[in-house]
Amino acid sequence: MDGQSIQSMDIITKVLEQSVKQVEEKVDAQLSKLNEMDEDDLERLKERRLEALKKAQKQKQEWLSKGHGEYREIPSEKDFFGEVKESKNVVCHFYRNSTFRCKILDKHLAILAKKHVETKFIKLNVEKAPFLSERLRIKVIPTLALLIDGKTKDYVAGFSDLGNTDEFSTEMLEWRLGCADVINYSGNLMEPPTSAQRSSTKFTKVEKKTIRGRGYDSDSDSEDD
Repeated sequence: MDGQSIQSMDIITKVLEQSVKQVEEKVDAQLSKLNEMDEDDLERLKERRLEALKKAQKQKQEWLSKGHGEYREIPSEKDFFGEVKESKNVVCHFYRNSTFRCKILDKHLAILAKKHVETKFIKLNVEKAPFLSERLRIKVIPTLALLIDGKTKDYVAGFSDLGNTDEFSTEMLEWRLGCADVINYSGNLMEPPTSAQRSSTKFTKVEKKTIRGRGYDSDSDSEDD
C-alpha cells in the first residue's frame, strides 16, 4: 500500500471515529436525561405516551366507522361524493367488469385497504358513472383516482407507473400511492421496490401529472382492455 492510500485510510478512520463519538455522546446525553428524571417525571412521560396511544386508537376507530380498513364497491356516482367528502385520503378504482386488469388491481387494493386504514379504498363501475367519468376524464381502464381533502390530486392510469407489467407487486402499488401522499408510506420514495432496485439503479419520485381544467387530467386516450 502506497503513502497516498495509507493517508486516505487514516482520514476515513478519523471520520468514522468522530461519527462514533458523536453517536456515543448523544446516547450518553439521553441516558443522563433519563437518569435525572424523578418518579413524577416518569409518571408524566407515561401519561403522555398513554394519551398518544388513546388518541391513535380513537382516530383508528373513527376511520373504521367511515368505511376504512376494507376495499368496498360503491353502487353509484352519487355515493362517490359522500364517500370522498367524509375522508381526507381516498383511492377510488374506476373499473369495468370486462377488463381483466381491473381484477388484478382488486387483489392488491384489498390488501392495502387493510394495511393503510388511514385511507379509504373504494371502487366504482365506470358504466354506472358517466358524469363522473367525464368530469375526471377517465380514458384508461383501470384508473385509480387519488383524492386528498375532496380533490383529485393524482391518478394511476393503467399499469404504466407500476412497471408496465401485469405482474407488479403490492409493494409497487403501495410505493406509487405513497408518491401521491395519499397513504402514509414508510419506505424510500426515491427507490420503487422493483428488481431494478437490487441492481442499484436509482429512480426519482414519480412526477405528478399536470393539472388542467377542473383539476383533472389523463395521460392517454386509449382504453387498457
